[in-house]
Amino acid sequence: MIKTIIFDFGDVFINLDKAATPHFFERLTVSYFGEKETALNQQYEMGLCSTQELISSYQQWYPHLSSDDIITAWNAILLDFPMHRLTFLKQLAAQKKYKLILLSNTNDLHINWIKEHISFYEEFKSCFDVFYLSQEIHFRKPNADIFEFVVAQNQLIPEETLFIDDTKANTDTAQTLGIHVWNNNPHTEDVTDLFTVKANLF
Repeated sequence: MIKTIIFDFGDVFINLDKAATPHFFERLTVSYFGEKETALNQQYEMGLCSTQELISSYQQWYPHLSSDDIITAWNAILLDFPMHRLTFLKQLAAQKKYKLILLSNTNDLHINWIKEHISFYEEFKSCFDVFYLSQEIHFRKPNADIFEFVVAQNQLIPEETLFIDDTKANTDTAQTLGIHVWNNNPHTEDVTDLFTVKANLF
């Protein structure tokens, strides 16, 4: 029986356009998926470099970019947060039946954008017993150490834990640790369908 539910954020609660950021950078003649860019992006996601260091590095590599260019491209991935998902989460939290944990790969620019554009962000955050952002805990999915950290910090029993994430590499890692998973498809599934899709676990 599931006692803890760990949720991803992007494409579980907030909708994403994952192609938007690389496409925006490509229009600015930036090789977004190059080795050095990917390494820097992951460092930023783990809070191992600051926003200013991220921007400065891109401007060093691509002197034609302004700070606004970089920030606009970076945040292009972020879309809307449908209210029905917040309603679902609030109802789930009110039941106090499960421990609710958020575990998100994110970064300061994205969170600042969300705080500015999603009026109910703090209300959303308050629904969780624990709220983990990758840049604050210095781990990132799909590395096993982030899941080991969450399990240890919360004294979780993997067999009583469900992890929901739209990225298969992330759910694959969690599954190797004995955690139940739902690799949701954001195009055809909604987190509000949780108790239908995973009825066998509850």
